[in-house]
Amino acid sequence: MTRAPVLVTGASTGIGAATVRTLLAQGFRVWAGVRDEASADALAALGERCTPLTLEVTNAEHIAAAAERIAADGGLYGLVNNAGIAVGGPLEALPVDDLRRQLEVNAVAPIALAQAMLPMLRRTLGRIVMISSVGGRIALPFVGPYAASKHALEALSDALRAELLPSGVDVILVEPGAVKTPIWERGARAGEAMAAGFDPLTQARYAADVAMMLKVSHAMDARGIPAERVADVVARALTARRPRTRYLVGNDAKLRVLLRRFVPDRPRDRLLRAAMRRLGS
Repeated sequence: MTRAPVLVTGASTGIGAATVRTLLAQGFRVWAGVRDEASADALAALGERCTPLTLEVTNAEHIAAAAERIAADGGLYGLVNNAGIAVGGPLEALPVDDLRRQLEVNAVAPIALAQAMLPMLRRTLGRIVMISSVGGRIALPFVGPYAASKHALEALSDALRAELLPSGVDVILVEPGAVKTPIWERGARAGEAMAAGFDPLTQARYAADVAMMLKVSHAMDARGIPAERVADVVARALTARRPRTRYLVGNDAKLRVLLRRFVPDRPRDRLLRAAMRRLGS
């Protein structure tokens, strides 16, 4: 029996690809948003219940076309806003356009997708699952743009959930810690390229921190939980009779929330920097 249709953005790799496979295994019809033809072909090979869509989440025309195609096929029950990027680096030297891009992809685009899909979700009393991060609750140094985008996504999701309460559409946040996903490697490469463009004084000031962050990115990719762990939680959020508003995923995520709750700001700053130095050693 085929279950209700769900749209997953950023479906080509990482959490998105794992979520597509998990939902297909549980009988869902899946619309898989991707940006390139090779990813679309790979997903199409998963079977007739998986339909790839060309979907750059910051492209209004792509969003409108996706909504039109899904509506013509019968509608939608779930939207999984997973597509995202990770921008890092010292905020003092960060190109402001990089910050804008980070917020556009990770915070603005999920709301644009929700706006486009809500007419269908209202009819099915559906659900919106936002892939956030524990970084949306506690920011680490040198990943301020990424943390800011997830803080914004948390606030927008809370507001949207309350606003949609009379409609029967639910909004659920999934907050992983470190996950084995290409986002860290891509972010590390982008950070390295950014640092190469710093002026000599800034390069000297932040050289050790940038090197540490590159090592931390590799460590988070190597030591993170499998993307399938997050995908299982997404499936639970879509199917639970009474889903939570938030799901923390991973022991490191839970530890960081406890740190946020019980350790004052300035001692926590020192602890976080020390922990990152150890992780990057």
